[in-house]
Amino acid sequence: MAARFARSIGALSSSVTHRSAAGIETVSHGVFKPRLVSSSSSPESEFPKTNNKKMTDRLSGVIDVVNDRKLPPELRGQRDAVRSETDIINVVEQRIWHSMEEGKFENLPGKGKPLDLNTNPHADPAEDTLYRILSRNKCAPEWVELNKEIRNRVVEWRSALKRAWTHRGSVDDSEWIEASESLKLQIRDINNKVFRYNLIVPFGRQMLGLNWEKEMDRLKEESTGS
Repeated sequence: MAARFARSIGALSSSVTHRSAAGIETVSHGVFKPRLVSSSSSPESEFPKTNNKKMTDRLSGVIDVVNDRKLPPELRGQRDAVRSETDIINVVEQRIWHSMEEGKFENLPGKGKPLDLNTNPHADPAEDTLYRILSRNKCAPEWVELNKEIRNRVVEWRSALKRAWTHRGSVDDSEWIEASESLKLQIRDINNKVFRYNLIVPFGRQMLGLNWEKEMDRLKEESTGS
């Protein structure tokens, strides 16, 4: 009887109690282990998430207010109704139409008089003065003169390419090869001028250089079409 009781006590002391994955305390060989709590369920771990969500909501609110201020007064407070720039353009057109009906475009300064083209109100004053001085002395800015030179060079180059292509030999292509090498060198010179032009020209007036393959395709299409 005593031996049976001792065996039952030993079995109890060596048993391991496993509860949930959340970390309930366990008993192993008679020693109590502390309870382990999952970090995902702790209030401390949820606190930063709540703060982050509040901060995100506040930033979204600020962005909405800023974007709303950018809209015309007629569209403020109804940002969801603004689908594209067309909605804003419609508001501008409505304002212009109402102003015309109210006669705000009547009796404007300079009405019925020729436009004064001596000055450009949209240009930098220093540049405008410089251009007027050049115009009075019958000169043009460097980029204008360079533009004319490039266009003339391109016309001459394409004419030379067409002549060389037309007179190429059906058997001996030595003349065509020699002419094409010379034309390729001229392309480099023209493209260097185009590069220089694009650096000094006002924004929006840049031009593309020549490309040998594209020029040959263009010439072949013209020859086939004719």
